[in-house]
Amino acid sequence: MIKKPSILFAACLALLGTMTMNAQAKDWPAPIKALEAQGVEVIGTFKAPGGLTGYAGVIEMQPLAIYLTADGKQAIVGSMIDAKGNNLSQKSLEKLVSKPMTDRVWKQLEQSTWIGDGKNTAPRIIYTFTDPNCPYCNKFWNDARPWVTSGKVQLRHVMVAILGPTSPGKAAAILAAKDPQAALTQHEQQHATGGAKPLSQVPEKIGAQLDANQKLMQQLGSSATPTIFYKDTSGKLQKMQGAPSGEMLTKILGPR
Repeated sequence: MIKKPSILFAACLALLGTMTMNAQAKDWPAPIKALEAQGVEVIGTFKAPGGLTGYAGVIEMQPLAIYLTADGKQAIVGSMIDAKGNNLSQKSLEKLVSKPMTDRVWKQLEQSTWIGDGKNTAPRIIYTFTDPNCPYCNKFWNDARPWVTSGKVQLRHVMVAILGPTSPGKAAAILAAKDPQAALTQHEQQHATGGAKPLSQVPEKIGAQLDANQKLMQQLGSSATPTIFYKDTSGKLQKMQGAPSGEMLTKILGPR
């Protein structure tokens, strides 16, 4: 199955829509502005103990707790822990950042151009940015077979072409096939001998899809394949670069 790409991602990853825009419109104290200048996106504020004001931020898709001192002249970045060792930042970040960010990014991945690998009824969905010339993508494809063939997992390969001169042609050949899932399977099975025969010319529509996928990948903070996106047991979005193995493979794909 192929899903059409969204042209709205760049606008949507202003991270949390209206909440973010409202936050940006505010005149934050100088230490908070300084963090914004360093790439932190400030989402909103929350109540914090000890006379501090809490700010929820995001940097490279990671939630960040920021605390402004009472005089407004300093900011402290990190988790606030009480006497019992409880993380007092977690609930506020979960409410303001983690869940909305997960929902938004997951929707953008759904709207990208991907090839489904496995049953549509699989209870666990995994997105992975895949280059046809990537040996680690091929390793992940092979390692995931028990989960995919059992119907427990569907891998959704968001195709990109970044690793070599034949990557665009190979990716285009797979996407343009009558059955892209079968073409991807054949390519991965024959990866050691070159896989899919690259198209000599990439159709304009497919070229635009590959470009959109690459931009999406970059906007999600990655420049390497495979980059894997999945939801953990609490439903939070997680990201991993490279081919997982051992315990990490089970963490991403679930019980075998």
